Amino acid sequence: MGLTAEQIRTGIDAAAAGEPRIAAALARTGYPEPRMRETGHMTMLRTIVGQQVSVASASSVWGKLEAELGKDFAPQELLARDFDQLRACGLSRQKQGYARSLCELVAKGEVDFDALPEDDEDAIAELTKIKGIGRWSAEIYLLFAEGRPDIWPAGDLAVQEGVARLLELDARPDEKQTRALAEGWRPHRGAMAIFTWHVYANPAL
Repeated sequence: MGLTAEQIRTGIDAAAAGEPRIAAALARTGYPEPRMRETGHMTMLRTIVGQQVSVASASSVWGKLEAELGKDFAPQELLARDFDQLRACGLSRQKQGYARSLCELVAKGEVDFDALPEDDEDAIAELTKIKGIGRWSAEIYLLFAEGRPDIWPAGDLAVQEGVARLLELDARPDEKQTRALAEGWRPHRGAMAIFTWHVYANPAL
């Protein structure tokens, strides 16, 4: 269900204690609100539906899927539909491939969202077995659904820009640099990721 407000505060405070620039940014922006999603394959399926489309479009497609398959539908329900039925719900050929990959792996028990590995890298490897799910999507799931405290989506452009603003850098760091800059924030990088999004969206910085 994601990191709680208390966990976020604790994590940011720990980083701010060792970095005056973070403390200064926190004083200007305040703490971010928690971001929480349900655990389970349905959240990942919604991630697939929402890829590269607007929030409104994704909501429309999801509503049509629920109308066709039923609310809280099982993976087998999606697998039982043919291409045209899912296309009528708004799923492109590519997204149908991704959705079927997810549902097939869940139905076969090859990816179990209720028993992902405790090690974060192992869990990311498990989730990226799903066609169309890359490292970023896996990290977002583990942070917002499972509330893993040390997830750091360094490939996220908003995280990179947030780090640049927080640390008053001359340019946005790349993924490798963003990962290196956050080493000192372990084991609270999840809270700091949420803070970097908060900073990125705040016009005061």
